[in-house]
Amino acid sequence: MNTQTPMKPMTLQEAANSCGGRLICSTHKENSIIKNISIDSRKIKGGFLYIPIKGERFDGHDFITSAFENGAICTLTENQLDNSDKPQIVVKSTFQALKDIAEYYRSLFSVPIIGISGSSGKTSTKELIYSVLSEHFNVLKTEGNLNNEIGVPQTIFQLRDEHEAAVIEMGISHFGEMTNIAKMVRPDIAVITNIGCAHLEFLGSRDGILKAKTEMFKFLSKDGIAILNGDDDKLRTVNYVDACFFGFDTKNDCYASDIKPCGLDGTEFKIVHNKYSVNAFIPALGKHMILNALAAYAIARKLSMPEDKIISGIRNFKNIDGRFNIIKTDHITIINDCYNANPESVKASLEVMGTLSGRKAAILADMGELGDTSSQMHTDVGIFAAQKVDVLICIGKQSQFIMDGAKKTNSSIICYHFDTNNQAIEKLNSILNKHDTVLVKGSHAMKLEEITESLKKIEL
Repeated sequence: MNTQTPMKPMTLQEAANSCGGRLICSTHKENSIIKNISIDSRKIKGGFLYIPIKGERFDGHDFITSAFENGAICTLTENQLDNSDKPQIVVKSTFQALKDIAEYYRSLFSVPIIGISGSSGKTSTKELIYSVLSEHFNVLKTEGNLNNEIGVPQTIFQLRDEHEAAVIEMGISHFGEMTNIAKMVRPDIAVITNIGCAHLEFLGSRDGILKAKTEMFKFLSKDGIAILNGDDDKLRTVNYVDACFFGFDTKNDCYASDIKPCGLDGTEFKIVHNKYSVNAFIPALGKHMILNALAAYAIARKLSMPEDKIISGIRNFKNIDGRFNIIKTDHITIINDCYNANPESVKASLEVMGTLSGRKAAILADMGELGDTSSQMHTDVGIFAAQKVDVLICIGKQSQFIMDGAKKTNSSIICYHFDTNNQAIEKLNSILNKHDTVLVKGSHAMKLEEITESLKKIEL
């Protein structure tokens, strides 16, 4: 993110007005220009506005003094600072004020904003759209996991005059969160990758997930369009917004055909859009990545990008670490997909494993936030895994159901279960064979990057 160029001009008074706050400062300082905004006192520099947020472990209000020492021009606060001559904006909730100021700052820009949501594939789709649009535009994108009600404002605050487009990831787990996020982002193009089973614990059903995700459309710009996975049975029912559907079904507005896997190098395929076709190559594995490319293509065409640049952007795609990265050592090939997991994304990764040659092993760990469906969802993954890999290594309490499902489906599959990463690491050398291809996949909380690092060092 660009933190060197100052923000589009916004005064302290404008910031206060945008969040309904009360600005307390000496005469004339109300027109002081904010250079940047941060919720982290350690990242505050001269001219920054500090917004202290109350978290589970820390209260940002405890670091207001530190923020001023680092150069803050002003701070928000829920409690008026006593005996202080420092500029302050007093608000009822700094968390709400953060979002209100972000909404106002977003309104200062007229560049196309692409908002991305979905049960799985959000980050990979965001990266692919960024790769494509960057061939023609100066693009801002969500970095890391800044896709929630605290993270999205931080991305919005990085918008600068030089940006010609922005790609913002919008993650939710509860009803109402998408409304809060979309109200800030106000996308011109809304992308939904799929409606899966992630966050069933809080959203109840796939219909509930559809309802929560499509809250985004309430804040779609007047001439905005939705880019939706037309192969998804739930998304296909959406008919209350101008939409372009993508997928493998030829009934979609943008679909893929003539798919040709090229081993670990990637996939060749043809994109058909409004009956016109073009050849493409993506240096990534799996049909889910082709779906991401279709979404990117449809968006780029909507923004009138030259076709050769779109195809170049797909070819030049590079996924972020932990998202189906292929690591080749002298002993094994690692498919590092450990950033996060839900039933759909795990099955998508296993589907790719099934297309590869040689002996295949999958290291799968618990998937979170599945509520009462957790045991069945893990069992279903095991049933699917039994048809795609030769060796299954399960880690965590819930992954016992993965192993049980696999064994019931394929009695010849080699299965192991461990409670912890360390227990698994101790046995990997005796389980794996030289030249194995090993998938590593599990929820972020399972810290499977520890497994990936140990696999890089393994000698067989």
